[in-house]
Formats: sequence, structure tokens, C-alpha cells
Amino acid sequence: MTRTFVFATDLSAENRAGFARALRLAYTHNAHLDVLHVLDPHLPHRLLQAVEQAINEDIGATLTDIREDYALEAPKTVVQTVTGEPHVEIARKAHEQQARLIVLGMHRKRGQKALLAGTTLMRVVRNAPCPVVITQYTPTQPWQHIVIPVDACLSARHMLKQTLNHFPDAKLTLLHAWTLPGEEALGSEVTFAQWREQEVARLREALKHQIDDLVRELDDAPDIELVLEPGTPCEVTQDYIRYHSPDLAVMSSRSQPFHSSQLTQALLSEPHCDLMLCRAW
Repeated sequence: MTRTFVFATDLSAENRAGFARALRLAYTHNAHLDVLHVLDPHLPHRLLQAVEQAINEDIGATLTDIREDYALEAPKTVVQTVTGEPHVEIARKAHEQQARLIVLGMHRKRGQKALLAGTTLMRVVRNAPCPVVITQYTPTQPWQHIVIPVDACLSARHMLKQTLNHFPDAKLTLLHAWTLPGEEALGSEVTFAQWREQEVARLREALKHQIDDLVRELDDAPDIELVLEPGTPCEVTQDYIRYHSPDLAVMSSRSQPFHSSQLTQALLSEPHCDLMLCRAW
């Protein structure tokens, strides 16, 4: 069965990198690319036909420009305009086409975490049946270094499988943030430091065992780096991304309506790399 990727565009300049990444991903995976734009359902009916024609021409011209700018081959592509609520129609399209991936450009609420919940992007993430890639950086090459913050075993297993399925040749770093009781009160004492070292070693061994079990289930799995750092998931992940500059961070999205993790909100508020959000299972 041919893979289908969905790229949803609002025709803005910020979507250009997302469009280019969608083209690269579709061509690399020999996937069919459905390009979707959602029109305001309240537009006067007499204008819709002219608007649809103009939008299709604009998307076609943009497609040609991007292919020439980035020297990208053309995957099989269908351009479609529909009317409705953007997040509903994007999710509907992904369900109908059994899409393997949704690609979006980055939102324009950078640095405004409180406004993220109402964006089309977050609404798509909450309703998407497949992973959602959110990109804003020029796709000059495939993603080479991917970081996956991990905590819960089920979530980590699904994220790793999704990542290896879509990006089997990338370098993968699994990042785990840890905290221990007593650090604030006893952190400078020798006996506590020895206990801390033993506990972190035990944690590393347990995580490594889980990763090895998962890798044995997969064909041609690459070497995976496991990094453990002290601190909260938000602090550790943001610091790692700033100092190591991965191309992509893969996160687990939560399925509850109107809810996203603190880490997801932080990375979307101040994005320093492209993101992919997956369900926890």
C-alpha cells in the first residue's frame, strides 16, 4: 500500500519550509503527498470558485518554486481545497487517506505559550490519527540527528518505532531526565553522592535493558545513544537542544482534549529545531 503524507498549508511565507520538508519526505519515502488548504466556510458562495482557482494556482506556483530552490524531485502530488474548520478538515483528510504523516509549518505564536492551545497546530495535534511533523527550518538535507526525550516505557517504545519507521538512517539520542529525593538537602555529602551514583547506574541499566528489548524487535535498527541528565524534563530537553542542535525532536502528544504536556508547550513556544509529535501508543 502506497504511503500517504498530508501537508496542510495556510499559504503564508512561514509555511514555505514546511512545504519543502513535506516534498522531501514524500519523495524519500516514495509517498503520495496530499496538499490541503482549508477555506473559510463563511466566504460568499459566489466567490468560492474564483478563490479556489487562485489558491490552486498559487500552490502550484509555490510547488514549482520550492522544487527549483531546493533541487527536489516531485513526488505524486494532489492539491485540494475544502471549506470548514482547518483542524477538523486536516484530521478528516488524514483519516480518509490513512495518512502516515501530517506535515505543518510552525505556528506564529513564538514566545506566547499561553496562546498555543487555540492554534490550529495544537488542535491538529490533539485530533491527528498519525504523527505530526512541525517544521520551520530550511530542509537542505534529511534529518541526521534526532533526539527523543523518554520517560514512560509505552510512550518511548511507540516514539522509537515511529522514528525508526520514518527516519531509519538518522542518529538517535534517547534523553532521560532524572531527579532523586534528598538532592537539595544532602547533595554535597559524600555518602549521598555515592548513593546517587549507584541509583543513576541502576536507572541507566534498566533503561538500556528496555531499549535492547525493543531494538531486538526491529530490523536493521541503528546504534542508539542513551543520555541521562539530572533535572526536570523541560530543563534537560531544552538545554540539550540548545547545546547539541539536533535536527528534530520527537515528542509524545497526549490524547486528552485541550491538554498538552509542559515540555511540548515549552518546545513549541521557543522552537530550536523541528518537532514531531506522536501519540503515546
